[in-house]
Amino acid sequence: MKNIIIASTSTVHGSGYLDYIVNDLERFFEKAQTILFIPFARPSGISHDAYTEIARKGFQKINKRVIGLHEYENKAEAIKTADAIFTGGGNTFVLTYQLYKNNLISLLQEAVYGGIPYLGTSAGSNICGLTIKTTNDMPIVYPPSFNALALVPFNINPHYLDPDTSSTHMGETRGTRIREFHHYNTPPVVGLREGSWIHVKGQSIILKGDLSARIFEYNKAPYEVFPGTELNHLK
Repeated sequence: MKNIIIASTSTVHGSGYLDYIVNDLERFFEKAQTILFIPFARPSGISHDAYTEIARKGFQKINKRVIGLHEYENKAEAIKTADAIFTGGGNTFVLTYQLYKNNLISLLQEAVYGGIPYLGTSAGSNICGLTIKTTNDMPIVYPPSFNALALVPFNINPHYLDPDTSSTHMGETRGTRIREFHHYNTPPVVGLREGSWIHVKGQSIILKGDLSARIFEYNKAPYEVFPGTELNHLK
């Protein structure tokens, strides 16, 4: 039975790493002794070791041990034997490229569908959707496919920002970009604002956090859903 947290971000402005969701993570990872951290999306200029150390310190708050996937020679076996998995943020194209390069896409799917708890933040949440076509990141590398893990039947847009009506900037808004996506694609897109997350438990898909999410469906006007809303209708 799937047990997934798809979070917009790892850090909300004014708080520490994972602080805004730490109480939920303590329950979520209750049965896990060790969390396997996938650092492949690492932010620019940060090594896999340094990124893993950030995650390690974050999970010390709930007394969980963290090991980076890059530390294993046999990465496939590490996925297969993991107590729990966390994929951090960074560049979604880099993350997807590395997952395909290491032949980990199907193994991650099997692990999560087999009940291994999975946490994603930012890029780690993008890959939970059907494709990575609604990421905000620059395509600095070219993965073999834009197809993602398909753990939910829609796409994710983490860090979703509402238009600033006071701004003189004439560039595209997030909503405009998602409408462009729907010019060529039909899957729904969930715009996750900072501090929001989605909890998938079996067949249940529920919006969590304090903020609403913006829903974009093909050939429909965008609309808001509020915390506690089931998102199972999005297909």
